[in-house]
Amino acid sequence: MKNKEIKILLSAPRGFCAGVERAIEIVEKALSKHGAPVYVRHEIVHNKFVVDDLKKKGAVFVEELDEIDDKSRPVIFSAHGVPKKIPIEARKYKMTYIDATCPLVSKVHREAENLNKMDYHLILIGHQNHPEVIGTMGQLPKGSIDLIQNENEAKNYKFEKKNKNLAFVTQTTLSVDDTKEIIQILKERFPNIREPQKEDICYATTNRQMAVKNIAKDCDMFFVIGSRNSSNSVRLVEVAKKSGCLNSQLIHSQSKIPYDLIKNSKTIGISSGASAPEILVENFINDLKKKFTVSIDEVEIIKEDVVFKVPKKLN
Repeated sequence: MKNKEIKILLSAPRGFCAGVERAIEIVEKALSKHGAPVYVRHEIVHNKFVVDDLKKKGAVFVEELDEIDDKSRPVIFSAHGVPKKIPIEARKYKMTYIDATCPLVSKVHREAENLNKMDYHLILIGHQNHPEVIGTMGQLPKGSIDLIQNENEAKNYKFEKKNKNLAFVTQTTLSVDDTKEIIQILKERFPNIREPQKEDICYATTNRQMAVKNIAKDCDMFFVIGSRNSSNSVRLVEVAKKSGCLNSQLIHSQSKIPYDLIKNSKTIGISSGASAPEILVENFINDLKKKFTVSIDEVEIIKEDVVFKVPKKLN
């Protein structure tokens, strides 16, 4: 088995996006400025390796603010964004808070708020219970935004408010293709529906999906390094399958590498979700090198140069 030759097509861009890099930097800068502990509401990004690393440095992760015993310590809101009531709650507790919401998620929040002010009823295309969806829906008064998760829900959506216009926004980490289908149905059913001036799905999600699409058809197996609760990582597996590599799977912290299947492959593809650090990709490839003779071809479709600055109060 040792000398079986395997070609790896390494998808690029992959891994950390600018929003994730900024969120992690915010936690690290808050720790160096305020000392430990610094609290973080919800996983800062959806990756166990990243979260565990920050825990070692003194970050304490909670789901709600009332879990924090020492309210004099700073709290950071995760990259996925939070409902409006959370900063209000933090102010009520007189807590110092730092918002690490990805600027591209904040853009969707502002868009939703503006449309609401203009008297539009909103549809959010996204996945129920995902923190980003909870955050976006939580920007608006109850009853003024509805969630649509799939084509079926789009076909059966009932819009009762005759005196209102309809508009939609989307979660930033969705499958570009699936979202297109849902939007198509909504536009056919509601020809006057207002769409975002600029697409809501973020550049990093789009680029990673395009990069996977580009190579999946040439692969016998495809692996996406990322967490099970990472929406963009799970979407990448779906994209690889739809693009011609049915044998695609997520490699997460509990995964066992399927060497017996890999040994029957000539070419395997590798990518990683936007919250997965590159070291996890390197570790995966090093594990493969112990069993196989590996050649690596990095296939880059676009250079990314987006950088988001951290809040001034941390500098």
